[in-house]
Amino acid sequence: MQKRNPFFAPTRRQALALAAAPLMAGLAGSAFAQQNGWPDKMVRLVVPFPAGGPTDTSSRIVAQRLGERLKQMVVVDNRPGASGSIAAAQVAKGPADGYTLMMLATPTLLAPHLFRKAGYDVTRDFAPIALVYDLPIVVVVNPTLMPQVTDLQKLVAYAKERKGLVNYTSAGTGSFGHLSMELLKQMGDFDMMHVPYKGSAPAITDTIGGQVPVMFADLIAALPHIQSGKLRAIAVGSPQRVSILPDVKTAAEQGFKGYEAVAWGGLVAPAGTPQAIVDRLASEVGQILAEKQTQDKIMGVGAYARYLPPAKMGELIADDYRKWGQIIRDKGIASE
Repeated sequence: MQKRNPFFAPTRRQALALAAAPLMAGLAGSAFAQQNGWPDKMVRLVVPFPAGGPTDTSSRIVAQRLGERLKQMVVVDNRPGASGSIAAAQVAKGPADGYTLMMLATPTLLAPHLFRKAGYDVTRDFAPIALVYDLPIVVVVNPTLMPQVTDLQKLVAYAKERKGLVNYTSAGTGSFGHLSMELLKQMGDFDMMHVPYKGSAPAITDTIGGQVPVMFADLIAALPHIQSGKLRAIAVGSPQRVSILPDVKTAAEQGFKGYEAVAWGGLVAPAGTPQAIVDRLASEVGQILAEKQTQDKIMGVGAYARYLPPAKMGELIADDYRKWGQIIRDKGIASE
């Protein structure tokens, strides 16, 4: 599986090399696109979630810079519903001409495992362009209800002592937090009962209120409450610690060797989009993500800029689709 390090701080020489790689890779695509007049009209970037979240905001940051570089408007089109599967099915059937793009995020990647008629195949119906961001997730507990639970091993011991009577919550059935905790339970041979909510906000509210003592949450949603002391972070799902919470260990550091759970988002186009256009877009996005201003803006919404070129993003799509699909099947999880 392609390992990702969204929190790696490159040296100046490495940063220049990273910025140059997509530029060199995209030269041929750029020449082809220019010769064929692409783009000569507005480009639409479909975001399969409501406005305001990290996927939408990251998309708008990239769309603005991409439009400036392409010298054409790149307009964000929000089409939420069914974990993004409604929009994804429409994009999959859209024209493969380089004028329709989509920000594929983890929930939409996994929706075909959860919805019987999602209407698309992520490994067949899309042309990967570039990974754009990683979104860390974190295990949090209510410190008043669980004063002794200060790390992951203590949570496991607490749950084992109570023989499955401990509840945990997430943003919903089949959410990434739900799947990530199920993988953790499987690797740690312990049990907790899942209490799903409809969205991160009510789940966090009830974790703070003590109705449910444990949650696997998006870092962006949980961070203010961690900083205020209302929630205690005891582990992050990424393979490396996150810079915002440097003292919180990863699950792998706490005995869960090989554990990795990172949500992400990346640009795709309908399958069949000319490779030269895909390469040109990948080159532009790679250079955009190499800009410190872009990195800072994306970090401002709780995500981390992370570039992968088309082939590597394709590997990531296939790996994560297979990995989390297996958890969904093993646990018999279906969307409500």
